[in-house]
This record gives sequence, C-alpha cells and structure tokens, in this order.
Amino acid sequence: MIQFFAPDIAETSELPESDSKHAVRVLRMREGDTIQVIDGKGHAYTCRLVDAHPKHAAVEIIGCEEMPLPWRQQLAVAVAPTKHLDRMEWLVEKMTEIGVNTFIPLLCERSERREIKTERLEKIAVSAMKQSLKATLPTIMPMTPIKEVVGMMPEATRMVAYCDPEIPRVDFSEIYRPQTDTLILIGPEGDFSPSEIRLALDSGFHPATLGNNRLRTETAALYALTACHVLDSKLS
Repeated sequence: MIQFFAPDIAETSELPESDSKHAVRVLRMREGDTIQVIDGKGHAYTCRLVDAHPKHAAVEIIGCEEMPLPWRQQLAVAVAPTKHLDRMEWLVEKMTEIGVNTFIPLLCERSERREIKTERLEKIAVSAMKQSLKATLPTIMPMTPIKEVVGMMPEATRMVAYCDPEIPRVDFSEIYRPQTDTLILIGPEGDFSPSEIRLALDSGFHPATLGNNRLRTETAALYALTACHVLDSKLS
C-alpha cells in the first residue's frame, strides 16, 4: 500500500507538491483514483483524486479512520549526534520504523557535532513513517543541551546508558518497565563525561548498561529502543 503524507489534508483537501508529483507524474494517477493519505497525527484518510495536478493535487475525502501506534506509552530517545550525519539519518529512519515518539539530538561536553538541521531528519522520518505503514510522525526536537533534557519527562522511567566502569550500572532489562513512558539518554562517541553522568543520576535517571560490548552511538540507541519493544511484547 502506498501512503501519501499531507499534514493539513483535513483543512486543505490537497496534497503537498512532493506527494502530488509522486502521485501524478510517477504513479500516473488520474481523477477518480482512490488513495490513502496520512496526516502524521494518527489519522488515515481515504480520498478520491479530483484534480490530478502535479504540483497541488486536489482530493475529496471519503473516509477517515484512526491509526493508533501499536505501543501505548511515550518512548523518547536522546542521542548525541555523531560526527558523520549519515549515521544519524540512518538512526532516525530505523527508529521511526521500529517505533519511537520523540527523537532528541543531545548536546554534551564531548559531542562531535554541536549543530544539526532537523529539516532533513524530519523528511527521513516522514519517509520511514510511510514505509512502515504508520500514521503518526515522531517529534524531531532541535539540538538540546543535556542540562535541559534531564528535566524532561519527570514521571517516566528515565535511564542514562554509559560505558564508564567506575560508576556502577544496572542491566537495561532490570530497569525498564514495560509499557510505561520512557526516556533514554545515549552519549557521544567519547561517552558522557563523569560530571554529566552524575548530573543525570542526581536528576533521577537510572544508571544503565547495554551489555559488555562497546557499541557505536547509533547502535546503542537502536539497541535500547528495540529492547523496549521486545520487553513490551512479553506482556502481550
């Protein structure tokens, strides 16, 4: 099933230019064809194409259904972006496919990358949302200092994963509470500094380890998110 994305479809009954071009020029759709349009807010619209314009195709909405995410809680992952941006783009794509609510680029003392443009990441998330047949777009936040992130989601299960063996850690699976709101912090390629780890712990975060292997930043983030869904599935 091919999905089209139009965040304002309920108000405009029109596809954005990129999706209009894909429908009309690439797929050669014509007036009268039926398509599915998602708004990124959990709704899927059944629409009939009424004007096959390649820049602003118009549709008639003939039906709407709720498409809730298959997990019930809020899952947020804060990750210090890697030096090579393509690895973060890959991570956003895979996390969207697997299932995440919020992606937070994390600014740390040892961050290799201190600026990031969210527009590109948002486009990748849209594509991954459509590919995985979801109708809810993850929130992609701007680069946020760790001092701000440690104050977020105070009622959630919050974990900071790090490599420093001098500061005791607990296995991720022993901390995670299935099907409850969760915030996970993943540090930069040089790991969190000791002071950042203490900041997180003093703010109520649980000290977590993801095992004995040393993982790349993006691998650690995806591993942790996948573990949440695997542990959730045991309650299903």
